[in-house]
Amino acid sequence: MALLSASGLAVTFGERTLFSGVSFDVGPKDKIGLIGVNGAGKTTLFRLLTKQLSPAMGALFFGKETVPGYMEQHACAESEKTMFDEMLTVYSDVIEAERELDLIARRLEHGTGDEDLLHRQQTLLELYTRRDGATYRSRARSALLGLGFLESDFSLPCALLSGGQRSKLSLAKLLLSGANLLLLDEPTNHLDIPSIGWLEGFIADFSGAVIVISHDRYFLDKVTSRTFELEHGKLYTANGNYTRYMELKAERKKAEERVYAASMKEIHRIEGIIEQQKRFNRERNYKTIASKQKSIDRIEKDLVIPEKELQSIRFRFETASQSGNDVLLCTGLSKSFGDKTLFQNADLFLQRGERVFLTGENGCGKSTLLKMILGKATRDCGKVNLGVGVKIGYFDQTLAELSSDKTVLDEVWDNYKRLNEVDVRRALAAFLFKGEDVFKNMKALSGGEKARVALLKLMLSGANFLVLDEPTNHLDIHSREALESAFDTFDGTMLVVSHDRYFINRLATRVVRLTESGIESFDGNYDTFYAAMEAKKAAAQPQKKEPKQNDYQKRKERDSRLRRLKGQISRLEAQIDALDETAASLQAQLSDPSNAAAYETILSLTEQLHETTTQQEALMEEWQSLSEALTEMEELA
Repeated sequence: MALLSASGLAVTFGERTLFSGVSFDVGPKDKIGLIGVNGAGKTTLFRLLTKQLSPAMGALFFGKETVPGYMEQHACAESEKTMFDEMLTVYSDVIEAERELDLIARRLEHGTGDEDLLHRQQTLLELYTRRDGATYRSRARSALLGLGFLESDFSLPCALLSGGQRSKLSLAKLLLSGANLLLLDEPTNHLDIPSIGWLEGFIADFSGAVIVISHDRYFLDKVTSRTFELEHGKLYTANGNYTRYMELKAERKKAEERVYAASMKEIHRIEGIIEQQKRFNRERNYKTIASKQKSIDRIEKDLVIPEKELQSIRFRFETASQSGNDVLLCTGLSKSFGDKTLFQNADLFLQRGERVFLTGENGCGKSTLLKMILGKATRDCGKVNLGVGVKIGYFDQTLAELSSDKTVLDEVWDNYKRLNEVDVRRALAAFLFKGEDVFKNMKALSGGEKARVALLKLMLSGANFLVLDEPTNHLDIHSREALESAFDTFDGTMLVVSHDRYFINRLATRVVRLTESGIESFDGNYDTFYAAMEAKKAAAQPQKKEPKQNDYQKRKERDSRLRRLKGQISRLEAQIDALDETAASLQAQLSDPSNAAAYETILSLTEQLHETTTQQEALMEEWQSLSEALTEMEELA
């Protein structure tokens, strides 16, 4: 049974059709990646699924048991609440039920109630019990603590939270929402690599369905088993993660091109026959011409013209001059803010041609370290030495160095007066700014468009040492791939901060990790770095040595474990039966009309019933686990 079905969806804005004919089903456990270039309509499709927008055509069908949960790109950014109060909005229905139950209890105490009021009270109590009303605050607190927040964070205003903290808060809300269909719009934005790893585990363990919009290819490969792509106003779907989808897409395009070429060859052949028959100019020839034209019409009716490749950025990073072999030497760098030490004793050495990627958890000081190398931030101690002939080009993830009051053309041209207007416009066209686009005001551009302007300025600089802070953040997959290709042919040196593991794997010659105590270095790409970190963790774990045992001892211990397991299972079954009786008794008291007006009694009974059912569930889980263990042991025996 599908959680969601879409049939023939279309969205139009004026005379422009964003997409049409979009149809798909979502199964109960599907993990779907939704991809497409910026502006293809991915977020708009989510707005249809969350009923914020109505389609121009088509229909959506939700299953009876479907409960959607939506995490948008800029989650909680506009909230004026504290973190904990924002978390409690998940339980707004429970909080409203509490308030209304209190009012009903007061009216009943004063004898102003009636049968409808009693019925309303019973309805609210059922909702309160079903939604864990007695424990919702402690559940909210536990979820936040489980995601790594501290008690001291709970009172922070949402406006002061980092992007990563807001993303985690939104995910915590989804955890408690009861949703079985999660819609996640760019959930990895602002998360560091450990947090992305946590999110991958969460999605893998989630028992419902997930549709995720993301440009993070490594993340998509890890968590998705189906892929949807919006391209040229259509939706293409296939089973498999991002990498598998791209393989299938390439095969599909080749097949379409082969069929199209064969069809066009056949059309040209028939057209030749028609021309020949026309030259004969006899009556029977015109019958042949009509027959052959029908053949062409049939072929053209089924002819699928292959879609043109999407335009992508076209550029090369070329150095104006070569640097010496030694590009950068940092020794003993340290940085603190007040009592907080970001890092100390940081040493870093780069040679010409290296592509070094700097990793570390959010807040560890990666961007600060880059600014210290550039002379844009002071250092507490240590030295930074640049090699002979080094010319730095810098990409700032905040894009703060771009003007807000210039046109796109002026933003580039004012920095490179050596170029004439034709050269600048040709360069802008390579970065997809064509025609009137070059006269757009910078402040009106999207994040992706601003990133393209910053990258163009970087390309024109002729720098031989690129210092890049999250250069892929605002780019779609198409642009990221073009950027990777450009960097792959760059003959200078690179120092890059990035959380894009696919990007790191494609380009890195070395990965360095910034910690509070300094910098660790790992030759190779991200996968090599990850394997080394996992090996390091494993080596730090204490190894338990198993004592040698003979077969008799092993059999004796196994029999003893079997007896203990059977005894534990019997005791659990007795406890579960006893709790069944308790729950039945409490339910009977709740249904007793004489207790209907006694709000405190009802609340107490409800809390007791919740505690009883919670104990039952815990015991049932333990019983299930022990029963499975017993079955396995008996099979082995």
